[in-house]
Amino acid sequence: MSSYLHTMYQSDNFYIEKVRKKETSAYSFLVEKHKDMVFSIALRILRSREDAEELAQDVFVKAYQSLDTFKGDSKFSTWLYRIVYNAAISKTRKRKIETVDLDYNMVDNYTTDEIKEDINRLEYDEQKQIVHKVLDRLNTDDSMMVSLFYFNENSTEEISEIMGLTQTNVKVKLHRLRKRLLHEVNEILHKQHKEIYQ
Repeated sequence: MSSYLHTMYQSDNFYIEKVRKKETSAYSFLVEKHKDMVFSIALRILRSREDAEELAQDVFVKAYQSLDTFKGDSKFSTWLYRIVYNAAISKTRKRKIETVDLDYNMVDNYTTDEIKEDINRLEYDEQKQIVHKVLDRLNTDDSMMVSLFYFNENSTEEISEIMGLTQTNVKVKLHRLRKRLLHEVNEILHKQHKEIYQ
């Protein structure tokens, strides 16, 4: 969902407070606001639209039933995406979170802002479509991490909470994924260019 559409909504806490005051209809606004990203996360992991739709519905029911356990220590969206991530991973019965050999010097010298700067040139509609094609080639966790960071604009701290990784691990993986993305996108663009002019 675009940032523009998000501005049409009140804050998540506004609706949560209403639900807690027994105005249960307010929950529908939270569902509407976050359904696209919840579905997207489920689809990235399950690779099946039908399974992802079913899981998304289950997640919103579970989140509603567990709303009293939401303490507000993190954003509601982070809490919600963590639920869908865990539910989808459980459904596939195989959790493969890669352990990365950490290069702390690289992390210190490579900031999140620089990662975003380098990917900005891919933010055109045509190139976004190409990036999505590349995402389909990545494993489940890598694909989801890129989606959360570049398309949903979650912070590395939020991603570490959602995916159960350390923040340093997230930064290292994003650094490596950025290089792979740029390489594969350039390959696709080069191939398309050759096809057009052959």
